[in-house]
Amino acid sequence: MNNLPPFSAPKITVVGTGYLGATHAICMAVMGFDVLGFDIDRRKIQQLSAGEVPFYEPGLPEKLDEALASGRLRFTTDLDEVAQFGDVHFICVGTPQAPNSSAANLTFVDEAFAGLAARITRKSLLVGKSTVPIGTAGRLAGMVADISPLGPELEVAWNPEFLREGFAVQDTLHPDRLVFGVASEWSEAMLRLAFEPLLAAGTPLIVADMPTAELVKVAANSFLATKISFINAMAEVCEATSADVSMLAQALSLDDRIGGRFLKPGLGFGGGCLPKDIRAFKYRAEQLGVGQAVSFLGEVDSINNRRRVRTVDLVRELAGGDLAGVRVAALGAAFKPNSDDVRDAPALDVARMLYLEGAVVTVYDPEANANAHRIYPDLNYVDSLEAAVAGADVVALLTEWDEFRSADPDDLGTLVRHRRVVDGRHALDSKRYLACGWEYRALGRPYQAAPARAAAVAPDLPRPAA
Repeated sequence: MNNLPPFSAPKITVVGTGYLGATHAICMAVMGFDVLGFDIDRRKIQQLSAGEVPFYEPGLPEKLDEALASGRLRFTTDLDEVAQFGDVHFICVGTPQAPNSSAANLTFVDEAFAGLAARITRKSLLVGKSTVPIGTAGRLAGMVADISPLGPELEVAWNPEFLREGFAVQDTLHPDRLVFGVASEWSEAMLRLAFEPLLAAGTPLIVADMPTAELVKVAANSFLATKISFINAMAEVCEATSADVSMLAQALSLDDRIGGRFLKPGLGFGGGCLPKDIRAFKYRAEQLGVGQAVSFLGEVDSINNRRRVRTVDLVRELAGGDLAGVRVAALGAAFKPNSDDVRDAPALDVARMLYLEGAVVTVYDPEANANAHRIYPDLNYVDSLEAAVAGADVVALLTEWDEFRSADPDDLGTLVRHRRVVDGRHALDSKRYLACGWEYRALGRPYQAAPARAAAVAPDLPRPAA
């Protein structure tokens, strides 16, 4: 984003410095804006101010260094300072799943808007970026007008985010689209100023009403989740018929109407967005009386969770039918590679289920070990791939890090007790593993008999049926 065109730059604040907020604040400063980031978590603010990103995201530490060095980025825990500083305030707080419900918990969003509305004394714009149920922006606009000394002069807009963990810097600095949900020409003009460098670079822009802008995010996540669960539903059919879901996915991907993106069979989706967003969307649709229209999302969720259980089945089958005392190397804990996020992570869920069946589970993830340990401290965690597979009876690939994909199956074979692998992500070269004497299983693919080399390692264990 060098050689930025001249523009009348509003001062930007970002409320909430979690994954979304920290990335947004850093990248806005890199684009040339004066930015003030806010969080109630003093430790997080101290880390960011010292140039330390509190989570793993490739490329973001370098951008933080650049932004701090420019003098355009600061962080604070003082909301009064935020209210006085900003012209455009981006609210980037979390909307987790509510306790004992599928609904979104909007407590943090409500508190952020209310706190700013009570403090702002000059005309400015509050912009929600959090993923929220349809109708939230309109409700917040009414609340802000009631609380603010400015009344309706303090406006609300919505600008949904479309970040992919592992690609957040690219997605912020080079987005595939911008969506503005606005209620006035003034709020649209302010958002155009706030995103002038991206608009000048030709980023497509959709200007919509606020309900449509809210819906774009949850509809996009629901579509992606549905596409992932569709191919995993086909994997269930393949397992019942000895068909091969990998070949099926390849054939389907050549149809231009379908395409291959997200048509990837395996352990399924997780993380802090897709699972809770589709549940909250279904819940909100039911509140609005149109629950039948998105009732399929319940089955999308169920298919996704069934893949985790089936992965445990494959490990158990390779181990001879009983997991008690079986040493399992669980490769991966994050919900996806290039992330340390273990929220609703299929990998960690599978490791936990294996442990509960009596397996001795050793987990290795290049970045997520610490986060995983906080959630499931009873599992064993090690700091290298070699330590994870040493003496393993079964190796389970659960997150498709490049380190695991590129590992040499023959080298790994010298470390394990038995050459048995469950490829939960369809990420390994099955031919290479089979050639090196491994028994190989993957969701939705027929059982491939172990070569004589592997059979000689553990002759006493029965082989699963084809």
